[in-house]
Amino acid sequence: MHPAGQVIEARLQHLETHLEQENPILLSTVQGFRILDEVAFRLGLLEGDNSFATQIPWWPLISILGTFSAGKSTFINHYIENTLQRSGNQAVDDKFTVICYSKEATAHALPGVALDSDPRFPFYQMSDEIEKVAKGEGDRIDAYLQLKTCPSEKLRGKILIDSPGFDADAQRTSTLRITDHIIDLSDLVLVFFDARHPEPGAMQDTLSHLIERTIHRNDTGKFLYILNQIDTTARENNPEDVIAAWQRALGERGLTAGRFYAVYNPDAAVPIEDEALRNRYETKRDIDLDEIHSRMEEVEIERAYRIVGALEKTARDIEERCIPLVTSALERWRKRVMLGDAILIGGLLAVLLILSLNAGYWQGFDFAPPWLATGGGLLPWLLLGLLMLGLSAIHFSVRTLAARSLLGGLRKQASKAGIKGNPANTFLRSTKPWRSMFSKRPAGWGRKSRRQLHDVLQSTDTYIQTLNDQFTNPSGSEKLLAAESPPQPVDQALDEVQ
Repeated sequence: MHPAGQVIEARLQHLETHLEQENPILLSTVQGFRILDEVAFRLGLLEGDNSFATQIPWWPLISILGTFSAGKSTFINHYIENTLQRSGNQAVDDKFTVICYSKEATAHALPGVALDSDPRFPFYQMSDEIEKVAKGEGDRIDAYLQLKTCPSEKLRGKILIDSPGFDADAQRTSTLRITDHIIDLSDLVLVFFDARHPEPGAMQDTLSHLIERTIHRNDTGKFLYILNQIDTTARENNPEDVIAAWQRALGERGLTAGRFYAVYNPDAAVPIEDEALRNRYETKRDIDLDEIHSRMEEVEIERAYRIVGALEKTARDIEERCIPLVTSALERWRKRVMLGDAILIGGLLAVLLILSLNAGYWQGFDFAPPWLATGGGLLPWLLLGLLMLGLSAIHFSVRTLAARSLLGGLRKQASKAGIKGNPANTFLRSTKPWRSMFSKRPAGWGRKSRRQLHDVLQSTDTYIQTLNDQFTNPSGSEKLLAAESPPQPVDQALDEVQ
């Protein structure tokens, strides 16, 4: 086996060992990813030690986003029952912080390279992505990311990601790239707003980008919008007006649906002297906090559906988005090659014809110039061979230049569409000199690949039904179809996954 293949196989075997104990249903999905990898390597979508299975986080993932001083860090500390995150009225955390469980009694803070170089985490090779959108910033990965570990039992089996506040704009492009990345990977996204400044003017460009991007997603159910520190409005005695103003601000940006909560941290609350008013606020807070915490505890279930959904989406994207994209690029490439051949080769032949006519060749019915006349020895054929070689060189040079001229646009289209893998490499494989330019199928795409993708898609339906049987019982019978108990939490995940 190729060394790169051995690396992939070792990672997948570690993942299977972990899932065998933690979630047997997801264990079956690894084989589906193996099949997708086989198809992708045949097409050139994947190379080296890459795998679709390592491009998604297998841990349940919760992202916490929002403005500076919206109370994100205080919320996290209260939830994990540990003062891990610094909090305050100023911008105290200016990095994306991945928070995960550790059995060690002491919490640790590790630099961004710990995330960038570890495929178990959702920021693996993020420096490369940052470099693409901000030249030179990829080397400053520690300025964007950090990893913190904590012995809190609330973190077992899940990862929290605390984002920097969205007021600053100095690193906006890179911040947006990372934000979009973690939103795509997350099972649950908590978006925090400051009740002291809920009006539209306090919603910065980056946060507006976040809101506007969520409107058109097909997984909007994983977003919870939280108006935090609502206790600060107690003096005005108008929490309903504040909440209404906040929801209007979101509505102005097109967000009219979703789960909205108004909470505050009981450990850092503003004293409310009026007992009736205090009870009113506490009741609202407790109801909303209980629902938010319940969603956070159920993220394990949502993770299972996300993994199966990622398997299905990847299979569909290959056939329904990647192949049509490459096929369309090949059609444009053929047209450019034919046009280039017509201009260069046709022009060269026309020049030779004109020169021959001016030299007095092609008289009467003798259509051959003197150097091709019978009895000329090997020289005429040598000259003819050189001419054909020159024409071939022109043709293949045109093929290469035409392919390169389309690469930039193809990469942009693939990036915009969010296609995994490298369709540009599939395109380049399909334009190699030994492939006919009139072949309409991308290299590596055929009946076998279609059948394999179809088999994977059929298997995802089975996985979803099995997951449903774990958590639903439409028949009302005492014995569920799936006799297995719900998935157990991840234990010592840092030492086991992949």
